[in-house]
Amino acid sequence: MISDRVSADQTSTFPRFLDLAYPNIESAEGVWLSTTRGAKILDACSGGAMVSNLGHGAPDIVQAGARQAERIAYFYEPQEELAALLVAVAAPEMARVRFGSSGSEANETALRLARAYHVDRGEPARWRVISPAQAYHGSTMATLALSGRKHTLQEPYTPYLSHHLHIAPSTWRFDVTGEAALRELDQRLEEAGPETIAAFFCEPVSGAALPAYSSPDKFWLGLHQRREKHGFLICFDEVVTGMGRVGSWFAYQQLPIEPDIVTIGKGLGAGYAPISAVLCKQHVYDAVERGSRFFDLGHTWDGAPISCATGLAVLNAMIDQRLIERVRERGPRLLEQLQAALHGNPIVAEVRGRGFLLGIDLVDLPEEMHADERVEDIALGRGLLVTTTHSTQDGYAGDEVVFAPAFTSSDGELDMMIERLAATLGDVASR
Repeated sequence: MISDRVSADQTSTFPRFLDLAYPNIESAEGVWLSTTRGAKILDACSGGAMVSNLGHGAPDIVQAGARQAERIAYFYEPQEELAALLVAVAAPEMARVRFGSSGSEANETALRLARAYHVDRGEPARWRVISPAQAYHGSTMATLALSGRKHTLQEPYTPYLSHHLHIAPSTWRFDVTGEAALRELDQRLEEAGPETIAAFFCEPVSGAALPAYSSPDKFWLGLHQRREKHGFLICFDEVVTGMGRVGSWFAYQQLPIEPDIVTIGKGLGAGYAPISAVLCKQHVYDAVERGSRFFDLGHTWDGAPISCATGLAVLNAMIDQRLIERVRERGPRLLEQLQAALHGNPIVAEVRGRGFLLGIDLVDLPEEMHADERVEDIALGRGLLVTTTHSTQDGYAGDEVVFAPAFTSSDGELDMMIERLAATLGDVASR
């Protein structure tokens, strides 16, 4: 009999966690996954990585990639149309777009663009980056260095990583107002010398590292003031939040600050093709245009036609189906429902979020309990797929649960997800 779980000793692939048996998914439609044994699993985290914003099996998106493959599979034609539409509709504050294949690539490109900006303006001493410690920006060496999570992310690769600077997040554990984070930011600037700082790099609303968390407005206003004073750039990682996840095309459009450079990834391809992008403001592009007139970074599949044609179909589907409006209008009630369903659960410290990105912060539990694994296992037993984090070793966050359904989820499906998640966390609390 075919197993509905695949363990490391049953596969020729190299799994991420060798002690984890992964669900053996055979097919999917909408927000429902089907295992090889016919079990149905409700997808409450858009494919596990907050990617499948349009759900699974969307025929128009699949057909767009197939049509492009029949025309030409490798050359750079559709990226022009996609870039123009992105700037016109989703990010009118931005001027230029550079495509990549993954979020890690996009964030590394943003780093290199920030460096090129300063070098081309005659400030080659600027290379260091300041970022919140509790973060995830990718799996390349350059992006791993942006996080301050030494134990859970950086080890054993620290010998290869750049020495960037970090500040603690403004969460209920450390700083609810943002004032302490600004003081720590000033300390980092003084330690390094502001003339060496190239960028402040962060998520405007966090994805998996601090699900659905955003700093208080006081922090963003203070960050803007320091950018004006010291001349560094602000880079926003919107690999998770870009393309409508929080109820606007970009999360920064809800904040009192705009980035100089912003990245997107997951939602641009919606799980149907690998594609990411870096967008920058005009003054960033102008620095390169007036300086070296050369940006030396490229990957084989940057701007590839099948990916760009798929991204264009995703963008048009979101426009035609008014999915940004759907997330913006439904999001507040979704948060209220989740807060009400989890009210009184003794292991839940906070429920927060915007749009269709909600986060559940659990109370500080013993590391050896591995509450994240318990939540995922019990949820699967109840026919629910959720994503969890376990950052206890780093000291900035404990166990957390991500609730990030597809934008196309019906009200009934959203209600069912919340019901199953509440029951799951009730089981974990009772055990």
